[in-house]
Amino acid sequence: MNNQQNIQTSKIIPVDIEGEMKKSFLDYSMSVIVSRALPDVRDGLKPVHRRILYSQYEDNLTPDKPYKKCATTVGNVLGRYHPHGDSSVYDALVRLAQDFSMRYILVDGHGNFGSVDGDPPAAYRYTESRMSKISVEMLTDIDKETVDFIPNYDDSRKEPSVLPSRFPNLLVNGSTGIAVGMATNIPPHNLNEVVDAVKCLIDNPDATLDELMEYIKGPDFPTAGVIMGKNGIKAAYATGRAKITIRAKAEIVEDKNGRFKIAVTELPYQVNKARLVESIADMVKDKKISGISNIDDHSDRNGMHIEISLKKDASPNIVLNNLYKNSQMQITYGIILLAIVNGEPKILTLKSMLQNYIDFQFDVITRRTKYDLKKAQERAHILEGLKIAIDFIDEVIKIIRSSSDTASAKQNLCDRFGLDDIQAQAIVDMRLRQLSGLEREKIEDELLALLIKIDDLEDILNKPERVYDIIKTELNAIKQKFGDERRTKIESLSGEVEIEDLIPHEECVVTMTNFGYLKRQKADIYKTQRRGGRGVSGMNRRAEDVPIDMFVGDTHDNALLFTNLGRVYRMKCYEIPESSRTSKGMNYFHDQDARIR
Repeated sequence: MNNQQNIQTSKIIPVDIEGEMKKSFLDYSMSVIVSRALPDVRDGLKPVHRRILYSQYEDNLTPDKPYKKCATTVGNVLGRYHPHGDSSVYDALVRLAQDFSMRYILVDGHGNFGSVDGDPPAAYRYTESRMSKISVEMLTDIDKETVDFIPNYDDSRKEPSVLPSRFPNLLVNGSTGIAVGMATNIPPHNLNEVVDAVKCLIDNPDATLDELMEYIKGPDFPTAGVIMGKNGIKAAYATGRAKITIRAKAEIVEDKNGRFKIAVTELPYQVNKARLVESIADMVKDKKISGISNIDDHSDRNGMHIEISLKKDASPNIVLNNLYKNSQMQITYGIILLAIVNGEPKILTLKSMLQNYIDFQFDVITRRTKYDLKKAQERAHILEGLKIAIDFIDEVIKIIRSSSDTASAKQNLCDRFGLDDIQAQAIVDMRLRQLSGLEREKIEDELLALLIKIDDLEDILNKPERVYDIIKTELNAIKQKFGDERRTKIESLSGEVEIEDLIPHEECVVTMTNFGYLKRQKADIYKTQRRGGRGVSGMNRRAEDVPIDMFVGDTHDNALLFTNLGRVYRMKCYEIPESSRTSKGMNYFHDQDARIR
């Protein structure tokens, strides 16, 4: 009865369910987009990554300090800024420490942080971490009011809305994320190239894409690999969306016994090595790829090395091309240059990404200069008061001693010497023996240096070109300290490679026996025999098997094979396995009347 009365007396507000669902889903979508899945164009970080780095900064986990358990960092991030699952925070921290995921790692990890084989990292109670050297540059001058601070989830403390980021982290390390209705996939780039492109755009704001691409050749992945073609790269930089083809770095090596091997030393970005080896083995087992006899993974701490042994009669180029075509030794990487710009997700071009970073750094350096100017002016103001105190040191000491308390001492000093409250407070706070021992020359030198610094800081604020020069100078310093050579090679070849393009034109001799054994040999192994010659030994064969057909052709010629059932098959001569002089060849047909024409 009471419940019915409460329901009747309570205020019921009718709500349109369709409108409420739209509003709620939109709120959820924007929360995921802005606060979880997409990076900020200014520092290239998602909120969880930013909170991890700032928590380590707060805990003084700099590169010159000992490592600390990842459980500590994860707990601090959860408690202070990120009230979500611990696994999501630890997974994000792990990725920042993986040298095969990040082009320049932002967390220096100690312990098992996973592998390129897809092995999971150890639990956070076992691993340790601290800031990497380059991540310190992400937080430099954060205490100088260079960025805005916002309340955390429970208003108990403040967190930065963005990090100062002294280098263009969004392009340098890239980012991957899936939001609601949109996704981002920004590849990593070489630090030297990005810095040079930023300087180019500062010097020439009207620089074209071609001019910028003279510096940024293309993505530079931590796992290296080979990018096939430049058209996809240019399309991505021009429109913000495109696809590029990445290949493993593979080399055909001849063994001592005359057989060939394919040595794979680099893989496409984000390809799982263990799964790749397993998938190739499965394709060989299912006969989707032929010519492979064995696969061995010799990778160690010195680098990656997968060895694919080939059968004696296999063509190395054809096998390699089939591996590119059917396995993850060649992948398509979809580039989506999507980031948060002024609180909204936007598809960006290469130039707009660089320009957004330049504008952000201009703001950071301007705010830092204003902070330094304010501090210098405050110190100069105090020194001017101390200078007056030195001129009348005996009278100042007498006033302080004769005053009943601090407040009256301050007031008496202000009345006598025309000081303000800040200057009087600085004098009162000093011990009398320090006050009596102040050196006028020392104070005057410090004051003079501060006045020169103030003039310089005011000049920086009045001349935008000086701010841009500072940006370039600081970027050059980071480039010299952390820059390295490009890892990913860019091949001019684009599109699929036809097998025929890999096969040289050579004269060959094709032989077929009565039992259907077919083989190809190079024509130069046949020699003209002079009178009295004894010849050389030929193929090993069964007693009743004899050669029935032989012709000379080019490796790119078509061979037509007729059967006694009235069928005809066509194959290129290079598809017939090349055999030695004594080899029987491969048995392709069981029909006794098969003929080559």
